[in-house]
This record gives sequence, structure tokens and C-alpha cells, in this order.
Amino acid sequence: MNKVLTILGSLCVVGTMVLNASVHKLDLSHSNVGFSIKHLMISNVKGNFKTYEAAIDFDYKTKSFNTFNATVDIASVNTQNEKRDKHLRSEDFFQANMYPKMTFKMAEYKKMSDNHGVMTGELKIKNIKKVIQFDVEDLGVIKDFKGNNRVGFTLVSKINRADFGLTWNKALEFGGFAVGEKVKITIDVEAIEN
Repeated sequence: MNKVLTILGSLCVVGTMVLNASVHKLDLSHSNVGFSIKHLMISNVKGNFKTYEAAIDFDYKTKSFNTFNATVDIASVNTQNEKRDKHLRSEDFFQANMYPKMTFKMAEYKKMSDNHGVMTGELKIKNIKKVIQFDVEDLGVIKDFKGNNRVGFTLVSKINRADFGLTWNKALEFGGFAVGEKVKITIDVEAIEN
């Protein structure tokens, strides 16, 4: 009898967790997949990707993620300079014709507080997979004007582009290189509960 009660209790807990979890749809007009990298070792060049999608499963009760999987269209890279964007899509960098997508698949979310956590997952660029961590910042939930639940947050990480085969560079006459190695990724997300 005690075993039966224990099993039923466990099922109730799992059922409650499933009920609290919600699938979300990206609000693309209030989201952004951005990056920045050093240029000539003195300034930051910023850019973003215009085309992307994500599967988000967020639990409002625990304020944590069950799923965050994203796909980015490499050809949509945008740095406000078409010549540079074309170079980024070329064989020197992303090889967009051969590797058109970049993906991230969450493996674990560790909640640090109600509005902050650490998301660990696999980033895939040019068929190279590496485990990276995102700091999840400014996590917040609210009801919008139509009564829909919304969640918003910012993901921040730094990667070494050489780890993903993005190795092109040019030496400067007086030392250093034209393009930095470290890339800061900043992803702003607003999503609506389905």
C-alpha cells in the first residue's frame, strides 16, 4: 500500500511539473540574436542575424527552462556593411553555402535566482559542436495587453571563434591582428505562451 501511495505521489509531482511548463513562441519583433568582436584591437564591431527560430519550454512556477533549442540562418548575418557580410558568409568564415545553419541545444538550466541562471548546451557551427554556457540575465514574466503570458530574458556568452573553425585573420604591420578571437554573443528574447 505504501509503495502504491509513493508511486501515486510521484506521478502527481510529475503531472504538476508538466502542467506548469509552457511552450512559447518567439516574438521576433522584440528579440535579437547579436554578437560583437574586436576590430583592429581597439573597437567593437557589432552585428546580428535576421533569421532565426527557437523552441522554448518555460515553467512559470519554478521560473526555469525545460527546453531552449535555437536555429540561426547563417546567410542572414548583418553588420550594416554588405561587403563585410559577404566575407562572413564566404569560405574564410562561416561557409554559408555548405553550412547554412547554426544551432544551440540546451542540456541543462541551473537556476541561480528568480531572474538569473546558467544555461548549458551544445553550440554547433560549421558542423563543429562545443559545449558552452550562457548567463541568463534579466529574466522576467508579465501579462501583456491581451492577457497573454510573456517571458523575457537575455543570454550572454563568450566563445573563441577558432574553436568553431572561424580562423581567418590578417596580421597588422605594427603587431596584433585585424579581427579579435573572442566573440561576445548577446541574445535578447521575448516569447509568448502558446
